[in-house]
Amino acid sequence: MTPDQTPDILLIRQTRPDVAERLAARFRLHRLDDAPDRDAVLSAIGPRIRGLAVGAMCPIDAALFDRLPHLEIVSSFGVGYDTIDVGAAARRGIVVTHTPDVLSDEVADLALGLLLAAVRRIPQGDRYLRAGHWRAASFPLTASLRERRVGILGLGRIGQAIATRLEGFGVGIAYHGRTPRAEVSYAYHDSLIGLAQAVDVLIVAAPGGPETRGIVDAAVLAALGPEGIVVNIARGSVIDEAALIEALRAGTIHAAGLDVFENEPQVPDALIALENTVLLPHVGSGSHHTRTAMGRLLTDNLVSWFEGDGPLTPVPETPWSRAR
Repeated sequence: MTPDQTPDILLIRQTRPDVAERLAARFRLHRLDDAPDRDAVLSAIGPRIRGLAVGAMCPIDAALFDRLPHLEIVSSFGVGYDTIDVGAAARRGIVVTHTPDVLSDEVADLALGLLLAAVRRIPQGDRYLRAGHWRAASFPLTASLRERRVGILGLGRIGQAIATRLEGFGVGIAYHGRTPRAEVSYAYHDSLIGLAQAVDVLIVAAPGGPETRGIVDAAVLAALGPEGIVVNIARGSVIDEAALIEALRAGTIHAAGLDVFENEPQVPDALIALENTVLLPHVGSGSHHTRTAMGRLLTDNLVSWFEGDGPLTPVPETPWSRAR
């Protein structure tokens, strides 16, 4: 394309420096993340913008779409896109893309790490040694993965990667989702309560959004039982955080390993104070290798679109076909 045909792209929130560099090399790049007056920027360049590059967990709503009348595509950094109003995008004919697959293994690895850390109290043991307590007494015995049954809420790409890893631990595996998956042999439960009653570990791998908000509630936690362990690497909104804190405090469940929270980066003091938790600052995909791959896919979606080849990884709510 000639310089006059170069599409204008708006970077809403910085993801990685290499992403901005790759975008600037292929497009006429504008940045909203470091603009002193965002409203003035949108007024000045809004009608020229044809693509959005969106950082993780960045709210994108209908009001923004109204400021960008010629927007064609939103390319988002991350597999989750619950902060993007995909319904408003679909009504305007805007395609939304995300970065699935390239982070599934990394997040699944971390889910298993959180599970082991919560069951065997690995961070607590580390603190015990560093404080010099081992010289006086052995660290208390912990729970075990032996003879446990693990339930996965959401058997999508990441859920299946978690299940594959769990097979090596010799645990029973079951799952709940909107529909059973014919390609797997794990036990399917048609209700979340039923899954919680059947297992004593619940790994949350379901997408965020209104449909899943707070579905892991007090009743589900009670069904999981006093030996129950919750691991969440999905979205903090999927779990009723107040109910989880009370369940951990009261011994309704045994422990939790959490990488995500309801109001990130704000984590309740009551959750931090609990000794039966392992808490991480949303680092599921946080390796150099995986974040580089995510940034490359974000850029490649935009390049493919504007070269006329369509999006590489559109979300299902904004389907695309060559006929369109």
